[in-house]
Amino acid sequence: MARTDSPRRWYLFDYGNVISTPPTPSDWEVLAEAAGVDRLQDPGSAYWRYRIAYDAGALTSDEYWSLVRGSRAGPPRAAWLDALDASQWSHLNPETLDVLEDLEARGEHLAVLSNMPAAMAAQFADASWTRLFRHLFFSSSLRLVKPSPAIFERVLAELRTAPWQVTFVDDSPANVAAARAVGLHGLLFDPSEDLWRLLAEGLAVSPASQD
Repeated sequence: MARTDSPRRWYLFDYGNVISTPPTPSDWEVLAEAAGVDRLQDPGSAYWRYRIAYDAGALTSDEYWSLVRGSRAGPPRAAWLDALDASQWSHLNPETLDVLEDLEARGEHLAVLSNMPAAMAAQFADASWTRLFRHLFFSSSLRLVKPSPAIFERVLAELRTAPWQVTFVDDSPANVAAARAVGLHGLLFDPSEDLWRLLAEGLAVSPASQD
């Protein structure tokens, strides 16, 4: 991709576990009770087993929640479960928000890239945090999921920028590695670390040719 003349970088942020905090145990209990399935938070549960397909837009809400439940979930129940699911992922990280608000106030270019099903993206459409971003990229609308290199290439094309002009922040090592392989400046998010320092140190070690 040809290098652009844009004077500013793009800051591309993941949503879950970066802008938001993880669901609480009580959140998972409420969702599990509504779904009729225990321990949905476990890595091997049906919630996660079919999640990539749901995030990719390959499953409807009814289809996904039916697979999670192991029995038919009609539209009303699926919509209810989607609402509970969105609610448990709606708790925002105040430290991340502080950084985002400062970046936005400085006129920096901000965007989101999240693996997120269409139902959840729709419920977040009017959320206050979305106003900080110039672009919102969700896997379900792109029909691509992280860590596929294709999703990063699609975002770069939409932003009309070069990979070295993008700083990408995500909590998944696989996603960060994939972004770096495409040429983005990938930073691994850790909620226990200072995000401002991570961004500053990350840019400090960027090759001069990519500033």
